[in-house]
Amino acid sequence: MHITYSTRLLARHAVHCIAFDPSGFTDADLLWLPHHAELAHAGRKRKADHLAGRIAAAHALNALDVRAVPGIGPSGEPLWPAGVSGSITHSGTLAMAIAVARRDALIGIDCEAILPAEEAREIKDGVIDALEEPLLTRSGYPFALALTLAFSAKESLFKALFPQVKTYMGFDAARVTHIEEHRLTLALTQSFGEFDEGTCFTLDWQRVDGRVCTLIVA
Repeated sequence: MHITYSTRLLARHAVHCIAFDPSGFTDADLLWLPHHAELAHAGRKRKADHLAGRIAAAHALNALDVRAVPGIGPSGEPLWPAGVSGSITHSGTLAMAIAVARRDALIGIDCEAILPAEEAREIKDGVIDALEEPLLTRSGYPFALALTLAFSAKESLFKALFPQVKTYMGFDAARVTHIEEHRLTLALTQSFGEFDEGTCFTLDWQRVDGRVCTLIVA
């Protein structure tokens, strides 16, 4: 599978990016992964996405002088080496990863293609509630972009919290309370583990080639 590696800065953090062409993927490419056998029954797209994400993650770890590839946890989450926290995302033919040398850091990254306007209106009720919709409408951004941001930010937050709360979180588990240029705030609508209802989290965001990327590192 042909790949191109690059890095970009998001909120002063290095994000490791892999652009890949899944049309050239073969099962032999997976042999690079220590856990390749666990993907034996996955679909071709899933295999290519997973491989690109783990290559990005390996670069993120290498930047910390750690030579490893994250495995797969019982809920499908990446298993990072001891003393490291990280996150991986895929969007189309782009995979991104970030890692920090801190145990139990809250870290989550997500990248999403900006939704078409009509699709955004069709799916909004599954992503936001009645309090969020007027806030997104008044944000100054096109509604489709604002909704994509809300979707992506919630995904990033849930990735960050999952290693600690070990609980699936739906889109109604957090609410957008503020959007501004390059920053967005979410508040929990219920308690999860040590995180009480109403706890707020600030995420950074930027546009990346027709996509939005959101990141929390806390």
